[in-house]
Amino acid sequence: MIKMKQFLSWSVILPTLALSAGSALADEGMWQPNQLPTIAKELTNAGLKLNPNDLTDLTGFPMGAIVSLGGCTASFVSDQGLVATNHHCVYGSVQYNSTAENNLLKNGFLAKNFAEELPATPGSRIYVTEEITEVTKLVKSGVTEKMSGSDRYKAVDTNSKKLVAECENDDRYRCSVVNFHGGLEYYLFKQLTIRDVRLVHAPASSIGKYGGDIDNWMWPRHTGDYGFYRAYVGKDGQPADFSKDNVPYKPKHHLKVNKSSVDDGDYIMVLGYPGRTNRYRTAYEVENTFSWTYPHAKAYREEIIDLIHTHSEVGSEARIKYESTLAGLANYAKNYGSMIHSYNKGTFLQRKQTLETNLAKWLNSSAKRKAQYGEALSGLDKLVKMDDKQQARDLILGYMRYSKMLSTAKKLHRLAVENTKANIDRERGYQERDIARFEQGMKSVDRRYDEKIDQEILVAMLTHYVALPKAERLKSFDKFFGLTNTTAKNFNEKKLRKQLSKMYKNTKLNSQEQRLALMNNSVSDFNNSKDPFIQLAVSSFKERKAIEDKSKELAGNIQAFRPKYMEALIAYFNDNDLPVYADANSTLRITYGNVKGYSPQDGLTATPYTTLEGIVAKDTGVAPFDAPQKQLDLINKKQYGEYAKKALGSVPVNYLGTLDITGGNSGSPTLNDKAEFVGLVFDGVYESIIGDWDYDTKLNRSIHVDVRYMLWVMEHVDGATNLIEEMDIVE
Repeated sequence: MIKMKQFLSWSVILPTLALSAGSALADEGMWQPNQLPTIAKELTNAGLKLNPNDLTDLTGFPMGAIVSLGGCTASFVSDQGLVATNHHCVYGSVQYNSTAENNLLKNGFLAKNFAEELPATPGSRIYVTEEITEVTKLVKSGVTEKMSGSDRYKAVDTNSKKLVAECENDDRYRCSVVNFHGGLEYYLFKQLTIRDVRLVHAPASSIGKYGGDIDNWMWPRHTGDYGFYRAYVGKDGQPADFSKDNVPYKPKHHLKVNKSSVDDGDYIMVLGYPGRTNRYRTAYEVENTFSWTYPHAKAYREEIIDLIHTHSEVGSEARIKYESTLAGLANYAKNYGSMIHSYNKGTFLQRKQTLETNLAKWLNSSAKRKAQYGEALSGLDKLVKMDDKQQARDLILGYMRYSKMLSTAKKLHRLAVENTKANIDRERGYQERDIARFEQGMKSVDRRYDEKIDQEILVAMLTHYVALPKAERLKSFDKFFGLTNTTAKNFNEKKLRKQLSKMYKNTKLNSQEQRLALMNNSVSDFNNSKDPFIQLAVSSFKERKAIEDKSKELAGNIQAFRPKYMEALIAYFNDNDLPVYADANSTLRITYGNVKGYSPQDGLTATPYTTLEGIVAKDTGVAPFDAPQKQLDLINKKQYGEYAKKALGSVPVNYLGTLDITGGNSGSPTLNDKAEFVGLVFDGVYESIIGDWDYDTKLNRSIHVDVRYMLWVMEHVDGATNLIEEMDIVE
């Protein structure tokens, strides 16, 4: 077991929380760049050949080559702005450019030159982090203990918006204020924003999604989960909107591609933007999430998946429009199910409860600690339980967003409402900085919408809605749909369907021209609209806004207790020489470890590599195990080219690592000890899904697509030799 020093996020904590030299497992934790000098010895011992100090320079190598796609990670792999990421990260753009006649999802896509590259999904961005500044005092300026929750929420929100506005006085940049440890610390992130993103290459889904939902989160795996974008800028080299006159972006740094890949036991690291982990949630939050939220969310997702499948045939225009939606729904449905399974068979909740019991004893053993932190946990739990009282209603209303017509109407009306305010007072998503992306979102509706499917989703969610207790329902919804005296027992679905059919027939929101025009309408225009979906949005706004305001009040009160709880927990961990690291929050992190197999159960050991022959063994000729015939023929003839790995006697497809990752890390480059590109991380094994909440070093394994497989497919299957020639290939 490797031991390492312990420290907190960005090494900044209140003076009362002196850091202790604790110990933690080297593979656990997602570390901020400026922390790495603190663990330089551990990194070097693990095998890193670079100076750890070099990894703290955000504009240097290799950090300057790592980018965010806003939900996925990617990296520059050429001096012409070529960006490597996962197939499932470019999937939406492939789907957007697909039609029934030209199904790029099925056939794959390759641009042999710049002119053939296609615009990515509207709103696609490439973000390059250039500065990170600690702004805790500025964000909390004016915040007092006696404030109401609403006032506290508004103060933090306004201070954050002011910092963002000042940071974004240069329109090349996108800035954000992010909290660490539940609001104990705040940091300002400044990112260069490239707005012209184009699709360059994606293999056929029968390679990029080989195994599909069946193999998702599973091992052994044989998925070619890779794809390429290119970043474009104006002729002056600065970010610009899409134009045929734009030129490829020339990054200051890009990764070299090492086609030798890595061996069992080798050092590897992933640099990326992990989304969210919840390893410091309370026992109550854990229990409620796993026993209520995840089961219900899983059921709703599976229901919508079934509706889409039922009302669209494979390969049809309607199915193609929803392929990206299906992928997202299925991924999290399986994720939730797997986490529930792990939770139910494990001791996670009991260990959380034991931790809180020990924390309480520790707090009560010191008058000073009791006075400082005594009510942190009880106060937080009380507020969190209040937040969960309306969770059934809120979850159903949340899943109504899958109705494009309803969600579009609500967004457009809200834009008109927010436009009556000063920019700084507008809600996030509706400020001047957001309008360009808002417009692009309106443009993309047509490629993600089918009237029949949209109607079926709304019927399903309204059916769940009428089953709610009357006190939890919205009077405006009940009145609009004629449900005031309706319960689950006397619900007339036929009557509802008749009303919805008229709504879909009479709406103009299915017109891109109309949607864009509505962006300039006033509140009065919306109030007088005859469009049925807009009428629903207008009539329900007051009640929905009241729910939102109540949520902000509660969030503001939680902002007062969550940091106190984290402060107490950190002090306890330090005092007991236990590890502390910040939860993932979509900011730039580094995780490192080794190529290594694992033993998921007694009597079973998983080796760290899969090979081409495993593709043939799995293949049935039916999706999702329907590899292209050309690929199967090459494998059967053992035409490995120069990409075979001697120790395996074949081309490696995927490999396992001990890295601590989560959603958002998708597309992150896997780097060797010299920070050379050796693959892409794209998934984790079934046993590590609960890692967002509970880390187990014996079972946590990341899954990576091997660079040898990427290059083999690109050269021998897809003929993407132009891209191979563009990259810097080393051995």
